[in-house]
Parts: sequence; C-alpha cells; structure tokens
Amino acid sequence: MEKPDVVRIVGAERPDGLALRTAGLGGRGLPELRADGLPPYLGQGWARVLGEAARVFAAAGGRPAELVLAPDVTVRLRREEDGALVLLPPAGHEGGLDEWRRDVVLRMFPAARV
Repeated sequence: MEKPDVVRIVGAERPDGLALRTAGLGGRGLPELRADGLPPYLGQGWARVLGEAARVFAAAGGRPAELVLAPDVTVRLRREEDGALVLLPPAGHEGGLDEWRRDVVLRMFPAARV
C-alpha cells in the first residue's frame, strides 16, 4: 500500500515570534515553505496559509517566484540559505510585514474576523 502524500505544518516559538514551516514537500523534490517572526495571534491563520501555499506550490510545477493563493492574495517566494522558501509580500507592497500577514489571513479566511 502506497503512503499518501502528506504535508504537515510544524512550528516553534522563538524570541522573535513563531516560526512555521512545511514538512513533506522535500519528499516530492520541492523546497519547504517557511514563515518566521509571526506574532502569536497569527499562528493558526498562517498555518492555514502555509497549507494552502504548499498545495498551490506543489501543483504549480517548476519554481515560481510568486503564488496566487486567492483572487486577491499573492505571495512572493524568496529562497533562503537553507533552501527553504519564505513567503513575503508581493513586489510593490506598501506597509508593514505584520499588517500584510494579518490582511492575508483575513482575505483568505473571512470568518477569522469574528
């Protein structure tokens, strides 16, 4: 019986905030995705964002520079020294990183507003 493809989102609390990453894309020959320095209140939302990003990334094939996660949500991918890809605001974004991260969660998961 073949093992199903599984991508987990794992995290750790660090002095600069939460660090979340995927675990399982490497088994498909893809780099893992990562978000570092997250405020704790965005942890659950960004775990969902990373899960959707992993799904879109795995389906995209190749190595895209950006991913469209929803009609109005685009993330830029930047390769780190360890080979992981960090999710960042798209080029031209104005404003702070934490504001953008909160906005991504609210755009992708409107029920998070309540």
